Amino acid sequence: MSEGYSNIIKNGLWDNNIVLKQSLALCPLLAVTSSATNGLGLGLATLVVMVASNLINSMAKGVISKTVRIPVNVIIIATLVTLTDALLNAYLHQLHKVLGLFIPLIVTNCAILGRVESFASRSKVFPSLVDGVFMGIGFTWVLTVLGAIREIIGSGTLFTNASLLLGPHFAFLETTIIPDYRGLLLIILPPGGFIMLGLGLALKQKLEAVWQENKQRQSGMVPEGDM
Repeated sequence: MSEGYSNIIKNGLWDNNIVLKQSLALCPLLAVTSSATNGLGLGLATLVVMVASNLINSMAKGVISKTVRIPVNVIIIATLVTLTDALLNAYLHQLHKVLGLFIPLIVTNCAILGRVESFASRSKVFPSLVDGVFMGIGFTWVLTVLGAIREIIGSGTLFTNASLLLGPHFAFLETTIIPDYRGLLLIILPPGGFIMLGLGLALKQKLEAVWQENKQRQSGMVPEGDM
């Protein structure tokens, strides 16, 4: 049982990561991650929707007919996104203004419907909950890291306006990494998102190749001279 949950966690965070492996949700990723704050905000909003949709679908799968399962799932996700949008507008209005249209567009995020269809509709409640949590965390950390890298290279800051967008408790995150830095506008613009995402995907493949070679060497499958 623990091994099964371990695989779910690894899949969500790395092995089957929504962005780095499945290459889904790239539109909001490229448009929103001009700063770490924006990436974290959208990632957390998506995380909430993903967890709730997985949980509700798994609990209701016994009473939802297969013939209408997909439309019902879309309605569930749309309802959760609407609630999330309203809560962000009420309590984190500045973040809501920055993310704008990309909050309602969470409905069209095929990663959420994909997890509901491929996992929650076929699994028990707790595994579905764990899957939603770690798939959401995996998506959130990629958005945040990509946003942080683009923000540092593009403007020399990190988590700028975190206190305004996420609340005063997040003021400690605001940091100037490179003082008196004029910035590199290209990295903040959408083309910079494509560049950094491509480098990230290449880095993931390189790391996995190195890890695989190390495992084979430790198991004696690859002679030392071939490395």
